[in-house]
Amino acid sequence: MESPLALYRRYRPETFQEVIGQEHVTEPLRAALANNRVNHAYLFSGPRGCGKTTSARILARALNCELAPVADPCGECDSCRDLARGGPGSIDVIEIDAASHGGVDDARDLREKAFFAPVRSRYKVYIIDEAHMVTTQGFNALLKLVEEPPPHLRFIFATTEPDKVIPTIRSRTHHYPFRLIPPRLLSSYLTELSGQEGVSIEPAALPLVVRAGAGSARDTLSVLDQLLGGAGAEGVTYALASGLLGYTPDTLLDEVVDAFAAGDGSAVFGVVDKVIETGQDPRRFTEDLLRRLRDLVIVSAVPDAPASGLIDVSEDQGERLVSQAARFGAAELTRAADLVATGLTEMRGATAPRLLLELICARVLLPGADHSTDGVLARLDRLERRAAISGTPSAEQAAPPLPAQDRPAHARTAPREPESAP
Repeated sequence: MESPLALYRRYRPETFQEVIGQEHVTEPLRAALANNRVNHAYLFSGPRGCGKTTSARILARALNCELAPVADPCGECDSCRDLARGGPGSIDVIEIDAASHGGVDDARDLREKAFFAPVRSRYKVYIIDEAHMVTTQGFNALLKLVEEPPPHLRFIFATTEPDKVIPTIRSRTHHYPFRLIPPRLLSSYLTELSGQEGVSIEPAALPLVVRAGAGSARDTLSVLDQLLGGAGAEGVTYALASGLLGYTPDTLLDEVVDAFAAGDGSAVFGVVDKVIETGQDPRRFTEDLLRRLRDLVIVSAVPDAPASGLIDVSEDQGERLVSQAARFGAAELTRAADLVATGLTEMRGATAPRLLLELICARVLLPGADHSTDGVLARLDRLERRAAISGTPSAEQAAPPLPAQDRPAHARTAPREPESAP
């Protein structure tokens, strides 16, 4: 029995309506297809895994659909079936990887073949992937063909670096920039896919998968595929996701944040020792700690951030963040985040990351040794918080009147009354 295809191949969109997070591109393309106003050359640019090549294939299907002009391919005709997800492909839709076919000889070969009419379809479509890898000489060899192609020819360039496509080619194309997919949209998409796969996924694990994918649909689905493959009877749990993806467990972050709030150096360095003993990467721990401090800074400024969706966390995690932020002052949190961010930069290429992590923790613990403005504000935050907890009155109210014998001599002498007039 053959193993199933990877998730990103099994769920590759077949129409523009299935492409998520790129409505600013797909809607204009659908309108152009429906109105039969398709250009002879397109340039799709954007980060990897966001749907550039997929959209190029959908555009080629729609162009060669028997019902054309149509916004979305019908999926029933021979051309649509050939170019479907599991189809054999079409002889008239040629995909070229410019990383290995970007030279001037490849461009000349393409130019010679391009003038032949399509075999079965309406258009011959060239999809040139990684177009930034085409050499300047290769682009110049294609220039005349891209500028004035025969009526049966269409070009679609896809690239992650549009600035490397020479301006003379860029100016002859319609440029559509793709973007990273928003985290909330990816979370709902992953929940839907895991339901179709019949595997449950914990809400607390979703943000970790989205974070690992970094806004790329393909990368996110690859991570989810790995987790689904390793999931047991209980599905994808938070423990499985954090362990496989290498993220710091929330319990460790809660421990170190609580220790910072209490000023407990023993607990802080105990957590650092636990991080090293369990084989975790100190840099990853520092990065996760910085992310937690960033969340606390936002919660400190916007207390309802977890409920309003400003921070993508589960409900119980949101409650913990609110209670932790209440134990710090805003200046304290900002100072701690600045120190951790500076330390994370210093950690790059460091030979002793544990030593640097311990030094970062020591700096966070000692605002008294920090004579900068942030350090003074952090000390003020601590003093105000202690005064609020102990209920200490202000200085004027707290000072009792001194007894007469303790007053200065000038204060003990009662002022003379003015003599009455004769």
